[in-house]
Amino acid sequence: MSHNRNLDYLHRRNIIYRRDPIKDKPTEVYTWGKYYEQGTYECYELFRSKAKITTYRSLKWHLLVLWYLNPQLDPDDFNALAKYICNKKCGFVTFTINTHSFNSIVYEVSMSDLDTPPKNKLRKIIFKDACGLTPQEKMSIVGHIVGKSKMVEEDDIYQCMLDINHNEEKITISRISKILNCSTRTIHRNMSNELKKEKELLNQQL
Repeated sequence: MSHNRNLDYLHRRNIIYRRDPIKDKPTEVYTWGKYYEQGTYECYELFRSKAKITTYRSLKWHLLVLWYLNPQLDPDDFNALAKYICNKKCGFVTFTINTHSFNSIVYEVSMSDLDTPPKNKLRKIIFKDACGLTPQEKMSIVGHIVGKSKMVEEDDIYQCMLDINHNEEKITISRISKILNCSTRTIHRNMSNELKKEKELLNQQL
């Protein structure tokens, strides 16, 4: 599936869709980014990978994050933003959403508490947008840092998956294990069902 996501609408309206942690402090700061030894849930990076939104559940989560990161939006502005995201021609979703479902999701999201951050994945390594590193270099850094810790966790695997996908390569267990310098058994043991589904989704959309 081609990657034709159009972010121009978000840029022109100053919509925030990526945000670094604001309360959690990094363990180490590098020229390429930051490392959080205990991880952080505060990093939001929508539309970083090439995977599109394929389910209502994922769509609702994306809209929740947009609503949370942009408290300046009034209901009409948010409704317009949601319509843009849900328009299949704009490249964000893979399916057509009917009016009833759209109105239901937008209503639920708009009623959510802005003081409560949407559920998010734990992240340990966060690269700067303009760090200048290639996907291979990013994967090398992830492998080096995780290798020093001697522990492979779900967020480490997820980071590798995103970088492999960004390099337009198929995500495999052996490829992940090679980057993280561990056995394939270790990857299987630490890979949740959610990550397995994400792996298949990313591979399908190459």
